[in-house]
Amino acid sequence: MKPFKVIIVEDVKLELKGTEEIFRSDIPEAEIIGTAMNESQLWTLIREQLPDLVLLDLGLGGSTTVGVDICRQLRTRYPKLKVLIFTGEILNERLWVDVLQAGADGIILKTGELLTRNDVRLVMEDNRRLVFNQPILEKIVARFKRSVVSESSRTDAVIDYDIDEYDERFLRHLALGYTKDMISNLKGMPFGVKSLEKRQADLIARLFPKGDRSGVNATRLVVRALQLRIIDLDHLEADDE
Repeated sequence: MKPFKVIIVEDVKLELKGTEEIFRSDIPEAEIIGTAMNESQLWTLIREQLPDLVLLDLGLGGSTTVGVDICRQLRTRYPKLKVLIFTGEILNERLWVDVLQAGADGIILKTGELLTRNDVRLVMEDNRRLVFNQPILEKIVARFKRSVVSESSRTDAVIDYDIDEYDERFLRHLALGYTKDMISNLKGMPFGVKSLEKRQADLIARLFPKGDRSGVNATRLVVRALQLRIIDLDHLEADDE
C-alpha cells in the first residue's frame, strides 16, 4: 500500500484516540494530517491540505444525518477523494443505504473486528468495490439469503398455481385497493369487469383447497396471494394507467 494522507472525523475523544492508535500501529503508510470533531473543523482542514482519505463518523454532535451530508459534499467537491465510514450506528440500516447513495466507498461498523489494515487497503487500492467489515457483511449476506428464498418461493408459487402476468397484475392491484372497474381501465389489462370477476373466481379455485373456497372475497384472495408470495408486499406498485 502506498503512503497516503488521512483526516479522521470523530466527535468522541476516546474513540478518536483509539482510531488514531489503529492507524499508527497497524497502518504505517497513513499520515494523519488532521482530526476533526465537527463539520466546520473538517472543511477548515481540507482547505489547508486535501487528504487522500477521510475516515468519517456518521453521528456528529448528536445528529445521525450530518455525516451523510458531509459524504455527499465530499463526493461532489472532490470526486477522487476516498470516504470510508466508521460508525457506531450498528442498527440503523437506512442510514447505511443513505450514505452509500451519497457516495461512500465503504462502511465499517464499530463492532467486531473494527477497522483493519485490509479494510483501508481495499479502499485505497480498489476503485470499483465497496468495503464492509464482518458485522455488516453478515447482515448483508443474511438479507441476501432471505431475498433469494423469498424470490424462489414466489417462482415456485407462480409455477405451482399456474399464475400468468394478468393474474399477477390483477392480484397486485386488488392489494392496492383498486376496484375491478379501475383495474379494467388499466393499459395492461384488456379485460372487462365481468372477465375480471371470472378470473377472480378462477384464482380462488386455484389458490384455495376445495373445502375453503366458500365466501372468499377479494380481500381474502389477496391475503392468500401474499401468503403464497405470488405477490410481494414490499413491491406493490401500480401500473401506468
